[in-house]
Amino acid sequence: MLGLSGNPADLERRHHVFGENFIPPKKAKTFIQLVWEALQDVTLIILEIAAIISLGLSFYKPPGGDNEVCGTAAGSVEDEGESEAGWIEGVAILVSVICVVLVTAFNDWSKEKQFRGLQNRIEQEQKFTVIRGGQVIQIPVAELVVGDIAQVKYGDLLPADGVLIHGNDLKIDESSLTGESDHVKKGPERDPLLLSGTHVMEGSGRMIVTAVGVNSQTGIIFTLLGSGEEEEKKNKKQDGAVENRNKAKAQDGAAMEMQPLKSDEAAEDASEKKKTNVPKKEKSVLQGKLTKLAVQIGKAGLVMSAVTVIILVLYFVIDTFWVQQRPWLTECTPIYIQYFVKFFIVGVTVLVVAVPEGLPLAVTISLAYSVKKMMKDNNLVRHLDACETMGNATAICSDKTGTLTMNRMTVVQAYVADRHYKMIPDPESFPENIMDKLVAGVAVNSAYTTKILPPEKEGGLPRHVGNKTECALLGFVMALKRDYQAIRNEIPEEKLFKVYTFNSARKSMSTVLKNPDGSFQMFSKGASEIVLKKCSKILNAKGETKDLKIRDRDDLIKKVIEPMASEGLRTICLAFREFEVDSDVDWDNENDVLSDLTCIAVVGIEDPVRPEVPDAIKKCQRAGITVRMVTGDNINTARAIATKCGILQAGDDFLCLEGKQFNKRIRNAKGEIEQERIDKIWPRLRVLARSSPTDKHTLVKGIIDSTVLERKQVVAVTGDGTNDGPALKKADVGFAMGIAGTDVAKEASDIILTDDNFTSIVKAVMWGRNVYDSISKFLQFQLTVNVVAVIVAFTGACITQDSPLKAVQMLWVNLIMDTFASLALATEPPTEALLLRKPYGRNKPLISRTMMKNILGHAVYQLIVVFTLLFAGEKIFDIDSGRNAPLHAPPSEHYTIVFNTFVMMQLFNEVNARKIHGERNVFDGIFNNIIFCSIVLGTFIIQIIIVQFGGKPFSCTKLTADQWLWCVFLGMGTLIWGQVIATIPTSHLTFLKEAGLGTQKEEIPEDELEEDIEEIDHAERELRHGQILWFRGLNRIQTQLRVVNAFRSSLYEGLEKPESRSSIHNFMTHPEFRIEDSDTHIPLIDESEGDEEAPTKHDTSPRLSLNENNNAVDSGIHLTTNTSKSATSSTPGSPLHSLETSL
Repeated sequence: MLGLSGNPADLERRHHVFGENFIPPKKAKTFIQLVWEALQDVTLIILEIAAIISLGLSFYKPPGGDNEVCGTAAGSVEDEGESEAGWIEGVAILVSVICVVLVTAFNDWSKEKQFRGLQNRIEQEQKFTVIRGGQVIQIPVAELVVGDIAQVKYGDLLPADGVLIHGNDLKIDESSLTGESDHVKKGPERDPLLLSGTHVMEGSGRMIVTAVGVNSQTGIIFTLLGSGEEEEKKNKKQDGAVENRNKAKAQDGAAMEMQPLKSDEAAEDASEKKKTNVPKKEKSVLQGKLTKLAVQIGKAGLVMSAVTVIILVLYFVIDTFWVQQRPWLTECTPIYIQYFVKFFIVGVTVLVVAVPEGLPLAVTISLAYSVKKMMKDNNLVRHLDACETMGNATAICSDKTGTLTMNRMTVVQAYVADRHYKMIPDPESFPENIMDKLVAGVAVNSAYTTKILPPEKEGGLPRHVGNKTECALLGFVMALKRDYQAIRNEIPEEKLFKVYTFNSARKSMSTVLKNPDGSFQMFSKGASEIVLKKCSKILNAKGETKDLKIRDRDDLIKKVIEPMASEGLRTICLAFREFEVDSDVDWDNENDVLSDLTCIAVVGIEDPVRPEVPDAIKKCQRAGITVRMVTGDNINTARAIATKCGILQAGDDFLCLEGKQFNKRIRNAKGEIEQERIDKIWPRLRVLARSSPTDKHTLVKGIIDSTVLERKQVVAVTGDGTNDGPALKKADVGFAMGIAGTDVAKEASDIILTDDNFTSIVKAVMWGRNVYDSISKFLQFQLTVNVVAVIVAFTGACITQDSPLKAVQMLWVNLIMDTFASLALATEPPTEALLLRKPYGRNKPLISRTMMKNILGHAVYQLIVVFTLLFAGEKIFDIDSGRNAPLHAPPSEHYTIVFNTFVMMQLFNEVNARKIHGERNVFDGIFNNIIFCSIVLGTFIIQIIIVQFGGKPFSCTKLTADQWLWCVFLGMGTLIWGQVIATIPTSHLTFLKEAGLGTQKEEIPEDELEEDIEEIDHAERELRHGQILWFRGLNRIQTQLRVVNAFRSSLYEGLEKPESRSSIHNFMTHPEFRIEDSDTHIPLIDESEGDEEAPTKHDTSPRLSLNENNNAVDSGIHLTTNTSKSATSSTPGSPLHSLETSL
């Protein structure tokens, strides 16, 4: 088969006529749109209104009102020029607002740009195999053209539509398009159409591409969605709360789903769905804590600012109309209003300082920075929050092959012709007919895409392409001085009569050839114990077949397979079977075909442990993370590798179980999984061998749902196969293999390991902890400023009727502590020291008691300094007092010193905030962070400019060198004071409380209806009672329909049985909400041993156990598949979700 010639002119013409395999991305938001969104912030709106009123009143001259009559407070305006400068404060506030808005918009814009870059990188990495000019090559998906012959194989996500021209046992999961979870068999004669966006679940084949890009199935749907999605977005925007808007900024674009054709529109659509469909990932641990904290602080700030305004107004009214007993004169009204506006501005200023709007910014910067750096550490982060969740990980369930081992396999032992060879045997040492069978079996019964190519560099190792186990067998054939390619040329792939491809249930692969005389011969290979069970004969030393009795088989297992496995070798059995000419074989009856085999050989394949893995596992164990190995290999092999890696150590009381034993132990008499039974096993379990993907999923779910230990477990899982999808989705963080991983696994994952290496996971843990610590550092710094600024503004306003820190100065302080500090503290690089402590876990508060000690301790110092300067500063520095200044008085030196000292203390406290665990050396590694140094220096320079040249807009006046030195000296005092605080042991300060605890969602019983409401975060919940009522109503209707569905489908129970129950049908209700019940939505793939997955114990409702044949069509009700959780589903935000009938 030659395929297209690959001639550039021909490809160009096809591009021109049929289009490119690319869906044009949705336009990015313009900078102006982002500015408009930033302006929606309520605090900024309040400030804008206050500034405009202030501006208006400063230009309004009261008609003939005599200042004398209007009370002394308003009098004593210095001169005409000064009173006309009243507009400056209003303009300055507006300028500050514009600054804040531009900074926010720029951050959002650069973030979006980063994500698009990341998206493009993911796009370029997705390659597909095509045949051009007779050569099998890999090209980027975007370069596929109509007419290409593409090779499809197990685990592929189809990037274009096509017609199958040759297939082996090909089964496709079309649930992303049809909502049907059954795998559809495809063949050139029956149902040859392959559609983009669907997944190959079994087998392999070749297709001719017939439609690409916007003309493919996915493209058509996205084009249809284009208009509808806009509307949906508009509606969504209108009912989000402010906190959520801030948070949305932090999350916007965070969930980048890999779509079949990678349109950015698809990515956005998916991220919307991702956020609404999956409660588990709806809000990460950190975001939950932050939202709660922000709401608490916001409320406190609101109360403080309201109290400030009320006290100021009351004081003024009582003083003017009561004490001075003046009448309210109409001509004085504008002046009084000007006062009230001034008080209002002071109040808003307190609120602005209290609300930590820098939080979302800090989170975003920290995560975006980490994601960028993690790319260099071979972690391609697909969901931003996975990054910080990883810092809390307490358990890692890792694959063995390729992750802990090098995935460069070689045959090192063999049992052939009644002899166990401890090294590669000499080709002459066994009969020719055994050699022929062995070579033919290996050459034909493996994917033709698997090859061994010559090394790229002189003296290098040969390149292994395709399946690594098959490469090892091909290498074995070459070591026996035979050429496998000659046999493949003689029997091309089209001539293969039937192929039973490898999958996790079979754990073997078989290929049937038709001989010229009409008889058939079949070659099989697979896991040794499984294939040996199906063997009834074996080839002896003379090359003749002899019967293989049960006793002989047991001997073979004891004397050959177990010793090989205990050395850490993977054992593979090669066998064959011949069928007579007239034998009537039902090729679809796999069990009959794969029986009565003749064993040719058993080989031991070594996959050496990666040299860096034992050290990485040691680091994990030191960091309080338990590493478990979950593998499909033999238990002895698994145990040997686990010992080499350091997962098992001599004298440890840990469990190593096989999938079968594990299932027996966790199920009750009815075959249902019980959480209590899992709880008895998982804390001691370290190795799970011969496990199916279902076992992996059960284990992960069992650990996550467990409440045995006082802290809830956060589980990371690695996976590469299509069937690892459910476990990757269920895990808190799913790692997919970038090299060996299938598209399906990559899509279910949160992070892709571009080098398939376990050490990269350890790096991810380090970065995750660093994110968490960066946020805590920022909080420690910001809350100190908050506490001080609010108290100063409040008490100052109440005692002197005017905030010592003016609105514009407050906004500058806000800019320092929000935007700049978040940049400085969120970009601290991680250190190895992060791996020396235990993980925080889900329930650890954001602000620990040590941090609370630091916050309150520094606040005390700063308040003492500020109040001393405020009430005694004029005496200390021998200057005029700035207190009780008239309305438009020029800025005083006194208040400038207060402001300057306050900013200096913040600058030096920023250095203190770099450490949150009570360390003494706050300068440790400070020069590793260039951003931090440049921001502190930059802020200092700008502060000098503001004080010396800011003048009236900043309410500042020039200071002398002497006064500057005092300000800096008082600022540096915070560093010395920090050492004093570090000396006080936290344990003695029992009155300190922690803050920012995680949402205690875990305590709520899972099958309670209230869970739906819990999923909506606290800030949102207060706003949405109406929606919740409508939501409950829908839930009732849904339950009734499910019951109907259950009874209907139980009638059909005997008639048909779907091949896989990989998806549970569900409703798509409101664009904002998803009705989730309990954990039974997680699909479980049928197990190879025929163990049926019963519903978990949590689910008390009978409907799912009744609903044996869970097909939406049976019930006549068209429901939407919950593809985001479906085990094998394609696009979590599958376009058809939105098209299918909403309820």
